[in-house]
Amino acid sequence: MSDCGGEPFALRVLGDSMAPEFLDGHIIIIEPDGVIHNGAYVFAVDDKDEYIFRQLHIENDRYFLKPLNTAYPTLEIPSLERVKGVITQRAGTRRKEHKNYY
Repeated sequence: MSDCGGEPFALRVLGDSMAPEFLDGHIIIIEPDGVIHNGAYVFAVDDKDEYIFRQLHIENDRYFLKPLNTAYPTLEIPSLERVKGVITQRAGTRRKEHKNYY
């Protein structure tokens, strides 16, 4: 689909919008050069120009940032240029919480 650009970096998950897969306090690794694809977990810029962590859904050439927690709204973005990186790993406080995403 499309690629981002830059060095990988880590962020801490805040809140429960991506629960149950990503819990408050988990650390995520973001790969700016990661391959963007339908269903990928992404770090993007929303319509308020704020950074957001969601799952990307592509439907009929339209792009949506969807939370895993249904209490939060799904947002539409105008293009993949809003995606700033792909989540490649998750780390928690226990080894069993560590996971890779491809």
